Amino acid sequence: MIYYEAGTGERLDKWVSENVEGISRSLAVNFIESGICTVNGIAVAKNYRLKSGDKVSLVVPEAKPVDILPENIPLDIRFEDDDLLIVNKPHGMVVHPACGNLSKTLVNALMYHCGGSLSGINGEIRPGIVHRIDKNTSGLLLVAKNDFTHTRLAGQLKAYSVKREYQAVVSGIVRKSGTVDAPVGRHKVRRKEMCVNGLNPRNAVTHYEVIEYYKNATHLRIRLQTGRTHQIRVHMAYIGHPVLGDDVYGNGKPKLGGQCLHAGKLGFVHPRTEKYMEFESELPQYFNKLLLQLKVNHES
Repeated sequence: MIYYEAGTGERLDKWVSENVEGISRSLAVNFIESGICTVNGIAVAKNYRLKSGDKVSLVVPEAKPVDILPENIPLDIRFEDDDLLIVNKPHGMVVHPACGNLSKTLVNALMYHCGGSLSGINGEIRPGIVHRIDKNTSGLLLVAKNDFTHTRLAGQLKAYSVKREYQAVVSGIVRKSGTVDAPVGRHKVRRKEMCVNGLNPRNAVTHYEVIEYYKNATHLRIRLQTGRTHQIRVHMAYIGHPVLGDDVYGNGKPKLGGQCLHAGKLGFVHPRTEKYMEFESELPQYFNKLLLQLKVNHES
């Protein structure tokens, strides 16, 4: 059991997710509602407002045995040691099992590759997954093999010290490089979507830099300061330049089977060695093919 001296006025679920390493907001809610996270020894609601002197106690349970079928799916592993992996995820691959996607996910492949050597902090649905990228986003992803690594990498993500750089092609001409600073939350009507100033919005900051202009399109380098669900796609649509191919926040054209977005650079401090590491992933074939088509159209 771990005790935490709490502050004043903040919701319990929000406070736990921001002050306990490796605990997301949804996981904090789960712990509170199940009674393993209490205030002054008493079970309270997730929206309980903390008062000065409150003591928050939390017993992180042992991870449940996973019920996910290991599958021998080839992985593009860019780095691996006893603590973590860097995986280059292909466009079109789902990261973790969910309704409608119970197999052929990255987690299924990791279960086969790593066996029991994956962290259990996220429970039985997302073993080892420290952060995620969308199904139709390609690129680099961090995977933790143990809870020690997971909590420390999650702490770096929470402190915004992990370098995450993307490349994207967006609709229209982005006149200059800049920053989008606009909170992102769940859409009030379309609950599978996110939007600026939606339900329970969280601060979200995206920096973008122009790489090249094409006819009615712009190639961008994008750096995440925060990491909210669909953040880049939502922010680009918010400023009037949705990612090409995005069929949720754009018009889905051109047909790419998803958005033209690639997580090309990832940098972090290794939790065990405390040395900074940085990895790059080349642009995938679908991305280069689109750039070539745009170049031909621009020059014609």
